[in-house]
Amino acid sequence: QVQLVESGGGLVQTGGSLTLSCAASGSIFTISTMNWYRQVPGKQRELVAAIGRIGGTNYAGSVKGRFTISRDNANNTVYLQMNSLKPEDTADYYCNARPGVGIKDRSYDYWGQGTQVTVSS
Repeated sequence: QVQLVESGGGLVQTGGSLTLSCAASGSIFTISTMNWYRQVPGKQRELVAAIGRIGGTNYAGSVKGRFTISRDNANNTVYLQMNSLKPEDTADYYCNARPGVGIKDRSYDYWGQGTQVTVSS
């Protein structure tokens, strides 16, 4: 059974920083692409950042240069460092795991429970 547990959300002022963490249980972490999504009520969930099995990263245009995704394979944890936060970054943030590029014999799509980030103006 795989579990993803996010932490680190909270209330921060505009321009502030937060670091989200997602701890994964189970044996899939090192073969997974790990993703951070966010969702505002009434809107679709959007991909914020992704990191591949060997560390390649991808960011949404709205966060590029402000957010950094990283992973610690030894501790099965993925992080999202968020700097220069803006009110429009306010959302529930979700951790997601899917098979990495080249992993063809596995199929899964795991989600955490989410952590709330609120940026006050």
